[in-house]
Amino acid sequence: MKLNVKAFALTSAVIWGFCLFFVTWWIIFFDGATGETLLIGKLYRGYCVSPMGSVIGLGWGLLDGLIAGALFAWLYNFFVGCTSQTTAE
Repeated sequence: MKLNVKAFALTSAVIWGFCLFFVTWWIIFFDGATGETLLIGKLYRGYCVSPMGSVIGLGWGLLDGLIAGALFAWLYNFFVGCTSQTTAE
């Protein structure tokens, strides 16, 4: 069974973007807006534990999830296609 690359990429983008957004707000709710740069802030330029940082993280998460989801689905389809051709012969 092959994956729909566009649908998988969009789903991955929404999940990763909103998870990063909500986790940031979870930290803000319990610890306050510290403005600290966490480990993820070293990967995502401009991200920190703040309300504006959560929006920046949402944007980076959407972009990163879209690219990673598309790449994963494309590679999955590629390898499924390779294995189904060898088993059919």
